[in-house]
Amino acid sequence: MNKIISLICFCMLVHLASAQNSKTYYWIVFKDKNGSTYSVEKPESFLSKRSIERRAKQQIAITNQDLPVNASYINQLNALGVKIVAKSKWFNAVSVTDVAANSLQQINSLPFVKSIKMIEMNKRSFLDFKFAQEENRNTTTASSNNRAGGVFNYGLSYLQANQIGADCMHNNGYTGAGMVIAVLDAGFYKADSLPAFDSLRTNNQILGCRDFVTGDTLVYEDYPHGMNVLSCMGGYLPGSLVGTAPKANYWLIRTEDAWSESIQEEIFWTIGAEFADSVGADIINSSLGYSTFDNTADNHTYADMDGNTTIITKAADIAASKGIFVTTSAGNAGGPPWYKITAPADADSALTVGAVDSLGFITGFSSRGLTFDGRIKPDVVARGHQAAFASAAGGVQQGNGTSFSSPITAGAVACLWQANPTKTNMEILYAIQESANQFAFPDSIRGYGVPNFCTANSLLTSIQENPVADLKFEVYPNPFNNQLSLSFYNKDKQTVKLVLSDITSKIVFEQEFTAIADAEIVFTLSPEQSISSGVYFLNVILKDQVNTIKVIKK
Repeated sequence: MNKIISLICFCMLVHLASAQNSKTYYWIVFKDKNGSTYSVEKPESFLSKRSIERRAKQQIAITNQDLPVNASYINQLNALGVKIVAKSKWFNAVSVTDVAANSLQQINSLPFVKSIKMIEMNKRSFLDFKFAQEENRNTTTASSNNRAGGVFNYGLSYLQANQIGADCMHNNGYTGAGMVIAVLDAGFYKADSLPAFDSLRTNNQILGCRDFVTGDTLVYEDYPHGMNVLSCMGGYLPGSLVGTAPKANYWLIRTEDAWSESIQEEIFWTIGAEFADSVGADIINSSLGYSTFDNTADNHTYADMDGNTTIITKAADIAASKGIFVTTSAGNAGGPPWYKITAPADADSALTVGAVDSLGFITGFSSRGLTFDGRIKPDVVARGHQAAFASAAGGVQQGNGTSFSSPITAGAVACLWQANPTKTNMEILYAIQESANQFAFPDSIRGYGVPNFCTANSLLTSIQENPVADLKFEVYPNPFNNQLSLSFYNKDKQTVKLVLSDITSKIVFEQEFTAIADAEIVFTLSPEQSISSGVYFLNVILKDQVNTIKVIKK
């Protein structure tokens, strides 16, 4: 029972449901997409214009992975009487139910079927408060608190915005306008009527809803957790609550069944992320996490937190590879028996957010790193202790959970990307890491620390891309893996020294060479020793000047 969802004490929803029952799903993976009626040359038939533009802006190719699942394969499964629940183009797979025993054997014998996994999804007869693993599970109804912070009167939300510099971004005119955030969660109870979301509704900032658990678009009657999360970004009650991205646009996507704990929910999350990609979302916020399940045979282990094992983690990284910025909660399992981050918090291309209090001290419930393969997680931390969010009763509450630290951060990401629209999702992520208060000495508890989004904005806008004088050069690729190339036209013969240093000014590589006159030269920098991922500075030193370019190691 490890869901990251912070429990909101909402007694109206804690009621007896139908008798406990179980439903069997099958995850069927196909061998190929041969004979597809779709083509990567015509992506407009399966991706929105905004999705295509997001890829183009970040120079991301549309590949076979983006093609929908082969329709003929689907038709052959339908002919066997099964019910198709979900289709995943990224995994080239479908989730089905209502499979008869003889049909299962027939499915397994189909030439295009690669594998079949059975998944049991149990429905509890009551909500057993499995969602909260925080130290203090009680939430309190909070009154308005006139705490102005510049352009907004934040009320109780001031400290959580100010802690990460979101209020600074707002004061500079960046409020998430034009950005699209997909919220993958367990339900958005009353978000269509609560006053905290009047601004979103009035300005048509809620672009649409999808419920992949039930297969419809009805999300406002379900569990309130997603509504609470949404308010940390898009809520607007001046004097009481202002989210970190009040002017962003939102897709509300239900992928989580609050009455069960199953790998099927990881599949629903995958489908939700694919949908977010297809409609052109810039950012995904996920305040969900998985480690153990109702069917204990499906339980993850800490060894699975390696960034490459669980379905949901692989889906998060694929989403990032499409140019989406993925923000996810670290988890509320910082205490026994789990302690560690939960999937998809181990995804290497996601920004994983832990929870601290208003003074920056880590909470006891915030899940710890490292990943099993030794990477820094969480990446950063934000307010998750007594965070302010919208109440289902119409006011503002305070409560605990990394479920809140993640959206508080995701909203600020929208503001930062709005300010730097030409940057890639990974450049934005690295700048956030670099802005954090313990970037030079990260640990397994707070990662790189508390970020400052105005500092991150300064880092992104201060990159020197146009060196002066007679040496005109460019560095590529940036971000880079093992090799970094420098291309330039040199007017006069001179000695050039290259120095690569990290954020602490420690030199990790240096080399000197002679550049001949009137020639275009390409020089490849291959550091002799392996360097870790992060932000570095390449200094090109001439006899009378030093030019610096910020580079990022993947």
